[in-house]
Amino acid sequence: MSHVIEQLDKYAKELVASGLVVGAGGNLSMRDGDYMYISPSGYDLKEIKKEEWVKVHIISGEVYGSIKPSSELLMHLACFRENEEITAVLHAHPTYSVSVSSTGKEIPALFPDFPAMVKDVAYIDYVIPTTELLANEVANHAQKAQVMVLRNHGVITLGKTMKEAYFFMQLTEESAKVFAISQLFGGARHLTEEECEALRNLSSEKFRSKLLKE
Repeated sequence: MSHVIEQLDKYAKELVASGLVVGAGGNLSMRDGDYMYISPSGYDLKEIKKEEWVKVHIISGEVYGSIKPSSELLMHLACFRENEEITAVLHAHPTYSVSVSSTGKEIPALFPDFPAMVKDVAYIDYVIPTTELLANEVANHAQKAQVMVLRNHGVITLGKTMKEAYFFMQLTEESAKVFAISQLFGGARHLTEEECEALRNLSSEKFRSKLLKE
């Protein structure tokens, strides 16, 4: 459990410092055996104390302790229940990703890192946050997608480690930012599927992907 809390504490602060969330505008969780630990509801992520991460039984949804878990609890539970290979779930409201998704557009592959590292992105039309309806939509994609873009809402990333989930979030937001800026200059050339596949097969990218899972 101590390793899980250390990782949550580290990346909660990273999310705020990097501008991927503002104050209490995001949530994160990690699996610990049959349980998960999730950020508490309403807390500024950079101010969560180690004892304030909320323990929840993944299958039953039973919450331990007196602190209320994130309002997106159902969404996190859905991810862990549907995909036993992941150990970390991040949810944030990154500016450029929300901006691009709100237009109905997808975030394209414009530079090597994004398609090389993120192999599957799902797009989910707007569903009211915190609801079982949203959790059900997320569950439909949790077995395959590494990134889920929630239109007019935010981004969810799933990782085998918290480091991996955080990197997926960074790449998604950077890709959305590059795309948004490119529109000022008449649009951008997208990488083709053949070019993306060639990037995924580079030994350097495979090695970097392996490091993210350690």
